[in-house]
Amino acid sequence: MTKNETVLKWLGEMEELLTPDKVVWIDGSDEQRDQLRALAVELGELEKLNEEKLPGCYLHRTNPNDVARVEDRTFICTETKEEAGPTNNWEDPAKMYKKLYDIARGSYKGRTMYVIPYSMGPIGSPLAKIGIEVTDSVYVVLNMLIMTRVSDKVMEVLGDSNDWVRGLHSRCDIDPENRYICHFPQDNTIISVNSGYGGNVLLGKKCFALRIASYQGWKEGWMAEHMLILGLQNPKGEVKYIAAAFPSACGKTNLAMLIPPKYLRDKGYKIWTVGDDISWMRIGPDGYLYAINPENGFFGVAPGTNEHSNFNALESTKKNTIFTNVAHDLSDNTVWWEGLNKNLPENAIDWRGNPWDPAKFNKADKSTCAAHPNSRFTAPAENCPCISDEFNKGQGVRISAIVFGGRRAKCAPLVYQSKNWENGVFVGSAMASETTAAAAGAVGVVRRDPMAMLPFCGYHMGDYFRHWLEMGKKLGDKAPKIFNVNWFRTDDEGNFIWPGFGDNMRVLNWIIDRCEGKADATETAIGYVPKPEDIDLTDLDMDMDTLKEILTVDKEIWTKEAEEIEEHYKKFGDKLPEELRAQLENLKANLK
Repeated sequence: MTKNETVLKWLGEMEELLTPDKVVWIDGSDEQRDQLRALAVELGELEKLNEEKLPGCYLHRTNPNDVARVEDRTFICTETKEEAGPTNNWEDPAKMYKKLYDIARGSYKGRTMYVIPYSMGPIGSPLAKIGIEVTDSVYVVLNMLIMTRVSDKVMEVLGDSNDWVRGLHSRCDIDPENRYICHFPQDNTIISVNSGYGGNVLLGKKCFALRIASYQGWKEGWMAEHMLILGLQNPKGEVKYIAAAFPSACGKTNLAMLIPPKYLRDKGYKIWTVGDDISWMRIGPDGYLYAINPENGFFGVAPGTNEHSNFNALESTKKNTIFTNVAHDLSDNTVWWEGLNKNLPENAIDWRGNPWDPAKFNKADKSTCAAHPNSRFTAPAENCPCISDEFNKGQGVRISAIVFGGRRAKCAPLVYQSKNWENGVFVGSAMASETTAAAAGAVGVVRRDPMAMLPFCGYHMGDYFRHWLEMGKKLGDKAPKIFNVNWFRTDDEGNFIWPGFGDNMRVLNWIIDRCEGKADATETAIGYVPKPEDIDLTDLDMDMDTLKEILTVDKEIWTKEAEEIEEHYKKFGDKLPEELRAQLENLKANLK
């Protein structure tokens, strides 16, 4: 498969460590994929679903002790603790290699070692990177075939280069006490043991595409961000691209696949999805910022996904999709989850593999759910009805605007624009969301998640902020404009005021108009807020006074916010860039 000496040496070491019965290279062909699907069914790893209703679709259940990412078991292993920073779990690389190799040693005995060469991004794209994952799980192979670009061509593109990411995954015993997901950014290496859940074992996803790639981007002068990428097409057929970062439960995938309201659809507005989760951005030869989605599929949360909340995501799951930890509806051999529809299946097997009794279902009690709250679908991006023509092109799309957002009941207005790039980095660095009932712990607690990268930044976050500032200096006046949105302002009864979903298009239109100098704004203490008349309310059941209310900046609330940002900044110590400290002082002065 390859003559690359660095690859052959590492694979030899892995074979010696893991002692598989045989080694199989994955070539990305349909023929091999079909053989692996049949094998997975035979091994009981997958169940084949209704071929007429869900062609090429399968169901998988993970061990009940292994259903989500494990942040307390996720480590960044750098030479010094300082390099990993205060927001990551750190361990000494030499110690962690020994521990992990001792856990993994001999764990492939009686099993096959699958070698997956994959490209993050279109194969051969100047913005793409290459990885090789070894795994003993057919489920992982089949998911990686959806989520990444797997092909013999990957090794041709790599040639004899050493610029590739090593990934070792071993299921071992699925033992939570010995479960580790470890990143060695200085060695381009990821090791995951004792898990079978996608977020911990599809090593191209958060592990490579964010934790390792964010470090690579820092060292090489580009950016790996936890951002969707969408194209907004106006009635003239012009498309402008937006990258946007949101913490979980803030409607990221919904925005990436947004369907404009009928009034705007009829005028000719469209949204094109480039990516729903991750954006790799580089400065192009013309000095502007260009982005690709390094992934090839969607690893989406199933519960709550339906034809009303996200029609395009649901359509994406209709063929060649792997469902994980959803319910199995035996009446027609399909799948079901809470929020898919109101028809509770009478004859279903729950995510644990037990018969499910709809009579005992209580929405407030997660233990009575048929599908796990974090159940997933792995769907090919090409299935998405609004996938962008640019998705496979590889040169990237030019980013006009970067959008940050969070869930704030009273604080942030519906939308505002930062005063400049530096101020925009400040906005992103202080990004926060209030906890919902869906998250663990109390409701309404403010959680800071800078750039939505808190769990995914592979190095010191102070250095990460500095890297953002440096990218802005390089971009100069060609930098995208930076905005903040908040779809979640509530009235005194706690009801959302803004309708959200497709109507968010109205805000995106204002953002693009601002980027093109076509819309006015009012300067406030925090940034530029739209003039109410510039947000199009046609066919919307909302009056101008209500809109004004969700565009207001309450100085009292923001004074408290500034104090909380100051507290948040303390954890970065002297690594916090002076520019951000100055931005905070400036905000405080503006509020007076």
